[in-house]
Amino acid sequence: MILKVRLTEVLKERGMTQKKLAEDSGLKESVISEMASNKRNSINRYNIGIVAKTLGISDASELLCFEE
Repeated sequence: MILKVRLTEVLKERGMTQKKLAEDSGLKESVISEMASNKRNSINRYNIGIVAKTLGISDASELLCFEE
């Protein structure tokens, strides 16, 4: 099982771009892009927290899920 960040889906649902999220959150666009594409093997909990706060997410299952 793999933990996946659902950032692309969440941004699409909210009509928001990665660039706008980077601007609003203060994170680099490259960090947002890597998070959205699930390219990293590790997840930075601090960055996930910033993204969740910026998007108004209080339930981690909105942003994270397990995949086979």
